[in-house]
This record gives sequence, structure tokens and C-alpha cells, in this order.
Amino acid sequence: MPQSYLECVCREGQSVNPLFAFLGVEVVEIVTDRAVLSLPVKPELIQGNGVAAGGILATLLDETMAHAVLAGNKPGEHTATVNMNVSYFRPVNTYASLVCEARVTKRGRRVVFVEAVVRSNGHEVARATASFLLV
Repeated sequence: MPQSYLECVCREGQSVNPLFAFLGVEVVEIVTDRAVLSLPVKPELIQGNGVAAGGILATLLDETMAHAVLAGNKPGEHTATVNMNVSYFRPVNTYASLVCEARVTKRGRRVVFVEAVVRSNGHEVARATASFLLV
């Protein structure tokens, strides 16, 4: 699954990842143990205080890290997030453009460790580390 899925999710107008289509996530790059995704912050992603919801940033971080893991998986190997720690540094306003970059820091036999950062206009807005289980 990983290779054919990754080929499909990179295509414009993809339909293999409904969450990406719903949120407006675009694949910038996916290579072995590294992924870059972007997300334009549309009004529907803004919470009551007028900034992007933290859960949206966490979702972008999680998805980018998961795709970095998938890109290095062996055929038939799947993954699941087992732990994620997110730090938020600055608010994100409507119509900002977010770019998230993730990289695998250590790939074990059963657990993969990953880190990611979200930037907007050159500023770091959030950072995460996570552990993924290989299944």
C-alpha cells in the first residue's frame, strides 16, 4: 500500500486521502523518511478567537509525520501514531499559508521517531515530536 498510495496522494485532485481534500492539504514533497505538506488557512479553520484552531495545526503535524514514516516503510508495512507532543509558538491568522516539514529521526524495528515543524511566512508557528508504531 505505501508506494501506490503515496503516488496517488501526490497527484493534483487526489481522492485517496479525503482528509487532505476536505482541509485543502497539498503535498509539496514526499521522499524516504521526509515529507512536506502545505495548508492554506481558510476561514472554516478559524476558531472563535479569530485564529487557526490548534487542532488543525496538530492534524497537519501528525499527517506530515505519518507520511514521512510511510515513505520509508517496507511494502505491506503500515503505521499508527502512538504518541505526539505539540508546542505552539504563535497564532496563525486566516489566509496564512502553512508549510509543514517532517523527518524521521530514528527508525527502529517496531517504533519510528519523527519530528516536524510548521512555518508561516518564514516564522515557526508549531513544532511536534511523535512516535509511530509499525504494523
